[in-house]
Amino acid sequence: MTAVATIQNPITRSRVLWAVIGVVAAAIVVLCTVLVRDGVVSQFERDVFHAINDLPDAFEIPMVGVQYLGVAVVPFGVALVAAILRRWHLVIAALLVYPLKLVLEKVVLKEIVYRGRPGTSVPDAILRHAPARGPSFPSGHAIIAFALASILAPYLTRGWRIVAYVVAVAVAISRIYLGAHNPLDVVAGAAGGLLIAAALNLLLAPGFGVLGGRRADRDPDPGDRTDRSI
Repeated sequence: MTAVATIQNPITRSRVLWAVIGVVAAAIVVLCTVLVRDGVVSQFERDVFHAINDLPDAFEIPMVGVQYLGVAVVPFGVALVAAILRRWHLVIAALLVYPLKLVLEKVVLKEIVYRGRPGTSVPDAILRHAPARGPSFPSGHAIIAFALASILAPYLTRGWRIVAYVVAVAVAISRIYLGAHNPLDVVAGAAGGLLIAAALNLLLAPGFGVLGGRRADRDPDPGDRTDRSI
């Protein structure tokens, strides 16, 4: 089998894709950590924050609702639905999202960087149901939202994958709008979620994960040919 034929194999393409996503996500997390290591919010980041945080109060109720899609119980809800559908590899992946999020957020990043929430780090921040104090980097909501969107991706059609990532982006934006996080907090959180999901998919995703099992007649490719059972 030639190198070109190997790359064209859908299993190999899927593995390469998620490996690249994991590497790029890790690089973004490192870059964000370096940029915020002194705890200071740059003027550019403040401008981006205010562009979102200063949006009309009419968005408050929808944004409060959206942010709950990134709370700790959501991965367990996904695991429950996956168990009902007998998608056992997805059950395991979903159950691992929250503990891996805690390791990345609490054990690693918050031990390296302390940056206060916008209530103490950004002048004139509007706080809507958000704490004024406490560590802000990274956004745990964004980690969970992007990790879930990404572990679901191999099971979804293209259209539903777009919906999943739109929801994840909305969760991240909601955290800025509500005044809970600065922009680089949610960027690092989103990248952290993608990193977690890349590792889980390479291990557990159907068709190409090391432990995910294979089907000879139809191997999922996250670009198009996926397991469309959900």
